[in-house]
Amino acid sequence: MGRIMGLDYGSVTMGVAVSDELWLTAQGLEVIRRKEENKLRHTLQRIEQLIEQYDVELIVLGYPKNMNNTEGERCQKSEALKETLERRTGLEVVLWDERLSTVSAHRSMLEGNLSRERRAKNVDMIAAVFILQNYLERLNYQKNRKENEDGR
Repeated sequence: MGRIMGLDYGSVTMGVAVSDELWLTAQGLEVIRRKEENKLRHTLQRIEQLIEQYDVELIVLGYPKNMNNTEGERCQKSEALKETLERRTGLEVVLWDERLSTVSAHRSMLEGNLSRERRAKNVDMIAAVFILQNYLERLNYQKNRKENEDGR
């Protein structure tokens, strides 16, 4: 069984996380930086390298809905990236509601006493970890629930 990759797509960064082989935990890998928002070639190449390196079989892409559940410009960009990733990698890409993932990432780094500079460098990677971990927890919850229902 391959791993699952989590992505936090920012305007000039892409936070990357990957699951363990059992799909229980998410670990941060890196932040891919680009010079301009629409210059994705290098970012996509790096994602493809990581997919191969970690034997990824599914991608979870953060979907930045507004707090009132509406979808803005960032959602449209995420949808376009989803299509590009699916076309280039042949993998399924799941859009995952990422509301508060960046807030949670900042909070956890503050609690860990990381300097402002280190927080700024790593927030997107930590947000990708939160996105992926939330997805994994939902996946495992559904699996356990189904097993309990089947066991009755």
